[in-house]
Order: sequence, then C-alpha cells, then structure tokens
Amino acid sequence: MSDRVTTVDLFCGAGGLSLGLQSAGADCHLAVDLDPNAVATYRKNLGDDVQAADVNSMSFIPECDIITGGPPCQGFSSAGARRHGDDRNSLVGTYARMIAARLPLAFMFENVEGFLTAEDGKRVIELLDPLIAAGYRIHLRKVNLAAFGVPQLRKRVIGIGGLGWDPVFPEPTHQPFGAPGATKFGSLSLPLTPTLQEALQGLPAASITGPTTPSDHLYRPLEGDDLQRARALRPGMTMRDLPEELWHPSYRRRAYRRVMDGTPTERRGGAPAGLRRLRWEEPSKAITGAATTEFIHPSEDRPLTVREAARIQTFPDTFDFCGPTRQKIQLIGNAIPPRFAEAIGRALFQQLPARKPKVTKGALLSFVPTPANAMSPALQHTTDAIAGRYMNAGETRR
Repeated sequence: MSDRVTTVDLFCGAGGLSLGLQSAGADCHLAVDLDPNAVATYRKNLGDDVQAADVNSMSFIPECDIITGGPPCQGFSSAGARRHGDDRNSLVGTYARMIAARLPLAFMFENVEGFLTAEDGKRVIELLDPLIAAGYRIHLRKVNLAAFGVPQLRKRVIGIGGLGWDPVFPEPTHQPFGAPGATKFGSLSLPLTPTLQEALQGLPAASITGPTTPSDHLYRPLEGDDLQRARALRPGMTMRDLPEELWHPSYRRRAYRRVMDGTPTERRGGAPAGLRRLRWEEPSKAITGAATTEFIHPSEDRPLTVREAARIQTFPDTFDFCGPTRQKIQLIGNAIPPRFAEAIGRALFQQLPARKPKVTKGALLSFVPTPANAMSPALQHTTDAIAGRYMNAGETRR
C-alpha cells in the first residue's frame, strides 16, 4: 500500500467527504455524481477526477483501498414526507453491490437517520446482505456529527466495514450539547462541541449586494410579515412559539396536514419547527437545503447566508459552490461535513497498514440504532429484524 490511502467516492455531491478524507491522507481516484452542479463544484475545488454519471449504469470502478459514499437520502429523509418505493432508495443496494464486486479493503457509508426505518428496515438489509456475503465485517451506528467536532446537531447513520478484518469504530472527540438527548452521543470528559459563534467567528458583515469575500455571503432582506416574524423570535424560538396570527400559511398547512389527511403516526415526522432563530452559545441545528429560508441569524433579523451554512458544515471559505443560490444551499445541506469525514478517515486509515483478510466470514459486528434506552415502534421493528437476521450467529454485539 502506498503512503496515501486511495478512495472512490460514489454519490460525491459537492465533495465534502472527499475533502475531509483528503485532509486525512487520501487520494480520490474517482468521484461520481449525477448532479451537474455537484460535479462542477467538485471539479472546481478538488480536481478533475470526477465524472457525471448514473451509478446504476457504471460498469467499472478503479482499484482502491476504500469505497465511500452516501446514496441519495431524499426518499427516506425526515425533512419531508417519506416516499415508499422512491427510486433513489434502491441506490443503497446498488452501492452495496458495487463494493461487493470491487472488494476494496474497506468501505464507509453515510445516510440520514430515516434510513434505519425506511420501508420497515428493508433498506438496512439491502445494504448489509451483499456486503456480509462478500466477507465484510461491519459496524452500523447512528451518531451525532457534533460528537466529532462539527458545530451542529446532525444525526446520521454511519457504516464502516473491513474485508476479512474487524475495524474499530471511531471514538467521539467532542461532547454534544444543546438539545434533549444530545449528551448521550459523546462523553462528559471530552471538550464541548464548537458553538455557532465559534463556527462563524471572523466572518465579515453579510451583504445584500455582491460580490462578497468570502463568496456567497449574501442575504435577501426580510420584509412585511417575514420581518415581523423574525423580530418576534427570540434565540431558540421557532414558528410554533409565535402567536398563530404570525404563522406562515405554508407552516399552518404543514402543522395540520399530517393529522387531517390521516398520515400514519410513524410517517408524520413530528410537528414542523418552521422558522427558527439560532443561538450563539450552542451548536447549530442541522443544516439542510432549507437552512437559508428557515434559520434566522442569532442576533440579526435576517436569514443565514450560503457562506454561513457552509461554515457550519465546516467547508473552508475558499470552497466555492456552483449553480444558482437554491442549488448551492442544496449541495451544502446534502454534504458530509469535511471535518467529520477527516475525523472518521484518520481513525480508519490508521487501521489499514498491513491489514489483510484474516477471516472469510462476514458479520455485523455492531448495530447501534440509537444511544437512548427507548425506541420508536418503527425503530424497534428494524432492530428486531436485524437481530433475527444477523445476531443468531452470536457475532453481533452492541
């Protein structure tokens, strides 16, 4: 093995995962995404080893040490209505089969927490079955990326696997705080997760006209009812804390729709927060493609800028995003934060030298769907299904 680890990044998006792994000591031999704005962004910032392609149609993957990727998650994201049968969900199986065909020394998988309960847990099995059959020994866990130094409370499902060897799942580096249950993801002996104030420190004042330095540090001034709502929100408050006459019509529809239309409880996703003013002294809430419309700056009556969202996602100020503003924030919201990717990469890469397959049987080494003691009925269903399918051999441990 060369001094630097080689990777292939499937569903690369803007390149947050590749950027972090590069900082950890990796060279990406190929990155792939279907979105032209993602490909243009990746090429502009990370180089030409990227191609616009449908992963389903790919017939060749170069030799590499690790295959990484986060198959598109919108089909089972909690940010919107879950759609059973969404074609994007099946890309999880495509991702697993491509790894099983190429047989790299290791893999890394990332997805939203809704992945665990999508279609009654079938997508988890779709990921695990081909990989375990191919000989991978796997950890699959829900983590809060704030436990790895990312200044936001962002829960994700992370899978790592070694081909014929047992990887050690990376340990948290920080203690999350700022939301119920956040402390369960870290250790009180660790330094606290960086706050929003620390994440945005040093940025100049945001502008309503461009260009700006750094780029994309622009916002559209609020007017009328939108400005009135923002002024009424104190730090930490959301739309549901406002008088009902200040509710936005779209929020009102979302607040009542899922009950009125008979949507099953497990698919309601909870009451929406709508507009939210962030707090300086805590990590941010999770950055999504709606961050620049739903998050209000902690001390100014304006939305976040694209650059502020990128900062919270730990992209450097020199990283430029391609496409219209709406597409830029979507790329940022979908990205794997580079700081998290670097932390995972460093931990995993240290285990790779001289690693060779020592056992032929794949296994699920650990499955941790939540650090909490209680589970939702949907998550309990998945956990029971996984236990029945993989734990009977006595090889799965929490």
